[in-house]
Amino acid sequence: MPNQATLSTYLTSYITENYSEMANKVLRKVTHCIFDMDGLLLDTERIYEEVTRQIAASFGRPYPVEVRFRVMGTTEQRSAEIAVTECQLPITTTEYLKRYTQLCHERLHNAPLLEGAERLLRHLHANKVPFCLATSSGADMVELKTNEHKELFSLFNHKVCGSTDKEVVNGKPAPDIFLVAASRFGVPANASDCLVFEDSPNGVTAANSAGMQVVMVPDPRLSKEKTSHATQVIGSLVDFKPEQFGLPPFTD
Repeated sequence: MPNQATLSTYLTSYITENYSEMANKVLRKVTHCIFDMDGLLLDTERIYEEVTRQIAASFGRPYPVEVRFRVMGTTEQRSAEIAVTECQLPITTTEYLKRYTQLCHERLHNAPLLEGAERLLRHLHANKVPFCLATSSGADMVELKTNEHKELFSLFNHKVCGSTDKEVVNGKPAPDIFLVAASRFGVPANASDCLVFEDSPNGVTAANSAGMQVVMVPDPRLSKEKTSHATQVIGSLVDFKPEQFGLPPFTD
């Protein structure tokens, strides 16, 4: 298996080769940042995929990658509905969620940070750029996954947990979660002043619908077509250049 540096180099090369037209998009200056969490800040998406595949396999069912991409970014309830229906599992959504939650709790308590995540968050905080979390996970799952990184996640202005937040009526790909997130800054932010960081097609669609620019760090298995609606596509957060969006540049 390639090491982290090799994988990052590969992803950067892949993105440059396949998404060069992104450079032609006009990038607006922003003042606020909104982050998804899974697969972007924390290395949890692979665990979700493994858990769902394990449940499906227990019934002799496959978990196609196409279904995985449909699930990414959605609320816990919606993810369960898609998995049960598309994998033709002989259990109810409630039964699936019970098994899924139990397996996740066994594996997610020490989720590692992804490359570039801590550097970017600390950079924004040091430069007094307001930023928040907008994740489709419920509050209890967020608490579990960030347990090993409490100090870092305390830097967020606020957190919107889509599966349990009553103001988020519709999950991604609807724009609700990002609009709610923008409204909760000390001074509510205009959508056009917000830059969203996402890894899923559903999340990018939600950000677009909210009227926000969005930087995407996609799963390398995603086709170019599934990422073409992002404002910018990069291989990892290490490749993000804040100054392109009018934010303070890195100094390290």
